[in-house]
Amino acid sequence: MRLNENTLLLGKKVVLVPYTAEHVPRYHEWMKSEELQRLTASEPLTLEQEYSMQRSWREDADKCTFIVLDAEKWQARPSTTEDSCMAGDVNLFLTDLRDPSLGEIEVMIAEPSCRGKGFGTEAVLMMMSYGVTKLGLTKFEAKIGQGNEPSIRMFRKLHFEQVAVNSVFQEVTLRLTMNEHERQWLLEQTSHVEEKCYIDGSSESH
Repeated sequence: MRLNENTLLLGKKVVLVPYTAEHVPRYHEWMKSEELQRLTASEPLTLEQEYSMQRSWREDADKCTFIVLDAEKWQARPSTTEDSCMAGDVNLFLTDLRDPSLGEIEVMIAEPSCRGKGFGTEAVLMMMSYGVTKLGLTKFEAKIGQGNEPSIRMFRKLHFEQVAVNSVFQEVTLRLTMNEHERQWLLEQTSHVEEKCYIDGSSESH
């Protein structure tokens, strides 16, 4: 999605930046992990395929992707490179043609040292806020492997409710509908987030 190609979102624990070619080598290394392949239901790709995927995600109007950076490491720039701050990614898929107000959300904290610190929770909240305010979304779904208890617990804490179980794919579907109360709660949870302009691995305030 080109809408967010110049958008940086600065939170307390994480920074969200567009997925660029600079991020692909680190992302490719992550996805060699059999654990991550299982948790994300992904097949291993070659590096060239990964670059092609990055380009298509940037162009496709129905996919919004941010790379999740460790905010503490990122604040230490320029003494550290952006790819060394990478923690994972967060995605919105707008693939239900019958309902353009529905987004499927997924998050992956791939860097082991970044897990268990609340990075995923803040990244999801920031992405949901972006979806509500910039993309006009009012409903979110998360499809999670049945064995991924930490992720299921996280989404439940964020007010998602389980609506379906697919025993064939061994995944559960959780959903959140943004009524006015939920919308206000979400905007309060993300009121600290700053939006900045992202240019080639750097940022400047709007």
